[in-house]
Amino acid sequence: MTGATYVRYELLRSIRNKRNLILTLGFPVILYLAIASSNRHVSFDGTSFPLYFMTAMGALGTMAAVLTSGAALATERQVGWTRQMRITPLTTRAYFGSKVLTGYLRALFTLVVLIVAGTLLGVRLSAGSWAELVGLMIVGLVPFVILGIVLGHVLAADSVGPSIGGIVSLFSLLGGAYGFELAKSGPLFQIMKALPSYWLVQAGKTALGGGAWPAEGWIVVALWSAALLPLAVFAYRRDTSRV
Repeated sequence: MTGATYVRYELLRSIRNKRNLILTLGFPVILYLAIASSNRHVSFDGTSFPLYFMTAMGALGTMAAVLTSGAALATERQVGWTRQMRITPLTTRAYFGSKVLTGYLRALFTLVVLIVAGTLLGVRLSAGSWAELVGLMIVGLVPFVILGIVLGHVLAADSVGPSIGGIVSLFSLLGGAYGFELAKSGPLFQIMKALPSYWLVQAGKTALGGGAWPAEGWIVVALWSAALLPLAVFAYRRDTSRV
């Protein structure tokens, strides 16, 4: 089995998984349309609410999209599929690369659908702003991609789904992905700024004319990625050594 074949398989399986579609696409899009459509003429922080809320829902939806790769990993471990993959010509790098690519494609699809929904509500941005928004979100999702791999190798299939849902909700709340920030100063605000979800939301705000990511955002994302990567390698090696 080639890497390209396996990626196609992963994409088809993602489309057919209704639970994942609801979590990664249905929930943020429905929530966006339900709230933004009734506030389409409202301004928030000097920006039209549909635009502001679209970027917030983009952060929430893309986080869920890449983290759900962990649920697929946990299920494959339980049924012995990963063991079968290790006796095929498919390399470990290609196997995990397909998971990462599929997660990013799900995230991109979520963003595209939200952009279309926002356009229907009057959102207008330049091509450069759209490119900046998508590019920074791709970078901001790196820690969540790695976290999904960790969760997929340390949690059982029946517990990984609720765990991912709770993690997405917590990171979204603390990161401001529901369209509001819990704090703008003080200790809680410092905790929020130390989370990658906060900077993922800030990536969306760059499209609102708020300027580029500060150095602090790049540092936080890099530190989380560097800390999670050894955990992912350890979890994978521990799991594969058992069979």
